[in-house]
Amino acid sequence: QVQLVESGGGLVQAGGSLRLSCAASGRTFSSYNMGWFRQAPGKEREFVAAISWSGGSTYYADSVKDRFTISRDNTKKTVYLQMNSLKPEDTAVYYCAASFRSLATKPGEYDYWGQGTQVTVSS
Repeated sequence: QVQLVESGGGLVQAGGSLRLSCAASGRTFSSYNMGWFRQAPGKEREFVAAISWSGGSTYYADSVKDRFTISRDNTKKTVYLQMNSLKPEDTAVYYCAASFRSLATKPGEYDYWGQGTQVTVSS
């Protein structure tokens, strides 16, 4: 079992940056591949980024490539999402999730989810 808690969301201006954190509890964090998803009102939950258990492999949705960076620190049991050049269309609730699968991109492939943190980008 793993518990996930996101933080770092808020209101930012377009073009700005924001760093999300996802803190995990338990002793098995390093065994999981981690991902970030986002969901806007009336829209499907969509994949944002994923990182392997070792941090050696990452994968990004086309919409965030070259703007977002996912990373993890297994000693701190934390995964991060650095978001740069934010756009209004990035506005959504952001969720972190844990999966046994490497670089999974579907919500159904993840086993544990955080509560979500709101990110709002103003124009």
